[in-house]
Amino acid sequence: MKKITFTSSIEVYSKTSELKDDDASLLQVAREAVAHAYAPYSQFKVGAAVLLENGLTIPGNNQENAAFPLCLCAERVALFAAASQYPNVTVKAIAISAKSHNQTLDRPVTPCGSCRQAIYESEFRGKSPIRLILQGETGEIYCIDSVKDILPLTFNADFL
Repeated sequence: MKKITFTSSIEVYSKTSELKDDDASLLQVAREAVAHAYAPYSQFKVGAAVLLENGLTIPGNNQENAAFPLCLCAERVALFAAASQYPNVTVKAIAISAKSHNQTLDRPVTPCGSCRQAIYESEFRGKSPIRLILQGETGEIYCIDSVKDILPLTFNADFL
């Protein structure tokens, strides 16, 4: 038997002022995007912001639908908007924040499985890791160098 061990490298910060300027600015755009989320069913609003290699920032937020499988997460909205407007520009980072109607989110909100795969696809396409900056409404901030740190055993076009 062979055992494989996965490790993750996550930097944890206690306040925004400890972040690099680019990370802090991107997280602020994600927080602002939360306000424009369309979440009438779950009341769970998520904002994301993508930083492109050319310096542009593209915000996104979750968009719900009464037919729940048709909803889009903030991360994919931001990534797909960036890819459609700037198809040949590499994504450097994505920040994600959220707000819940039921509680104060005092810990980072992580991307769902579908969003992790979409972020990885952007990494694969751009041949470059995408830094993740994650925070709830308050509390710690997680900075992760690549989605591979939270999505081991990635699936990509090499398998097709």
